[in-house]
Amino acid sequence: MNPYVKSVRPQENYCLLLTFENGEKRIFDLKPYLDKGVFTRLKNVAEFKTARVVSGSVEWHGEIDLSYDTLYLSSIPVKTSKVRSKTIQRAKKKLAAFPAKRTKQTRASVGAK
Repeated sequence: MNPYVKSVRPQENYCLLLTFENGEKRIFDLKPYLDKGVFTRLKNVAEFKTARVVSGSVEWHGEIDLSYDTLYLSSIPVKTSKVRSKTIQRAKKKLAAFPAKRTKQTRASVGAK
């Protein structure tokens, strides 16, 4: 069984950023659906942006919805930026290693000049 949708954030170019209850983030591209049936109404960007989570699936006004199975199986996982995480971790280590006294001295000496 696939996980339920926990949150949805409409993105540019008719894509949805989905967070599933297992913590996974995935991108679902709605463009292939926009020429089919009730989904044609979602070509209106304002209407598309009204997406909301209802009972683990995504819904729009007018009884337009997509099941959590479709959303999970037809979406692409979002890779978290390991580079960004490592950069943040390195910055935190550098800040922790930087003595507080030196920071105060630097500020005092800057103010004295």
